[in-house]
Amino acid sequence: MKIEDEIQTRKFRNERQKATINVVFTSNWITGILEKRANKQHITLQQFNVLRILRGQHPNPVTNSLLKERMLDKMPDVSRIIDRLVGKGLVTRGVCDRDRRAVDVKITQKGLDTLAELEEDMMMMDILGDNISEDECRILNELLDKLRGYRPSAVDH
Repeated sequence: MKIEDEIQTRKFRNERQKATINVVFTSNWITGILEKRANKQHITLQQFNVLRILRGQHPNPVTNSLLKERMLDKMPDVSRIIDRLVGKGLVTRGVCDRDRRAVDVKITQKGLDTLAELEEDMMMMDILGDNISEDECRILNELLDKLRGYRPSAVDH
């Protein structure tokens, strides 16, 4: 559905305003879908993100500060997210060998299994595959990177 129909308006000041509203609306739309899908395993979108980061470092432990750096959503309280994941048995927490003030976090087998259950749904292949082609995804990725100020160099190509 077109953005005009989604938000029931016909007037935008210009294409830049329309694009801004479209990006924000689409981001919220995607977030809503992903939150519902993560909830199938009784986790939040932020918890899913933490589990993916931990899986990427597995079997090595990760500190809270590294998690915070890599989170898609920079706002969450990582310690609280970790507390909830520990409570669900999806991660373990221990004292960091390198820095006694830091905490080491590792994903458990249950955490890995939870990610495996969710992976396909969370990549939205059903929606992306049905609505835009692989080439259109590449173009969209380039445009979104460009929107955030990335300018490709000769090395990138």
